[in-house]
Amino acid sequence: MSTTKYTPRLADKYKKEVVPALMKRFSYGTVMQCPKLEKICINRGVNGAVSDKKLVDVAIEELTNISGQKAIPTMSKKDISNFKLRKNMPIGARVTLRGTKMYEFLDRLIATSLPRVRDFKGINEKAFDGRGNYTLGVTEQIIFPEIDIDKVNKITGMDITFVTTAQTNEEAYELLKELGMPFKGAKKD
Repeated sequence: MSTTKYTPRLADKYKKEVVPALMKRFSYGTVMQCPKLEKICINRGVNGAVSDKKLVDVAIEELTNISGQKAIPTMSKKDISNFKLRKNMPIGARVTLRGTKMYEFLDRLIATSLPRVRDFKGINEKAFDGRGNYTLGVTEQIIFPEIDIDKVNKITGMDITFVTTAQTNEEAYELLKELGMPFKGAKKD
């Protein structure tokens, strides 16, 4: 009986292909200087959560199915009387992925979900924050194969943030491009 530990395909690709490519491109002194993907945060605000509490539960369940990890509700930080919002009311859902689940989610996002976007021509390469993080907005949750389209009563979007250890936007762009993110300006090899 073999005791080989499971490693996701993209984690393997990072070690064998991405690190050498980044080492050559940016001429780092050591492998440890190479930027890496730290975590993926998926955040989803729920419109109408103030009046209907079940909408947040549906959002949590959908995010849990998409990510493979239990999502938690996000709470409001303060009272806003015009929106009938009270402090600590659930108004959305979020999940933070690291390690194996992070690489598996990224693999599914690149291979199956993004190609299902209508009129997809690549993702915007200008959504970096200056510190090496990238945020991708998804307008419909039905692009994920884990979501049963017949059970969806409201189509909503979500924000997916890729947090990297890169110091600059250029390093983060190269890292995500090498991992397989389909940027608009990137050329297919």
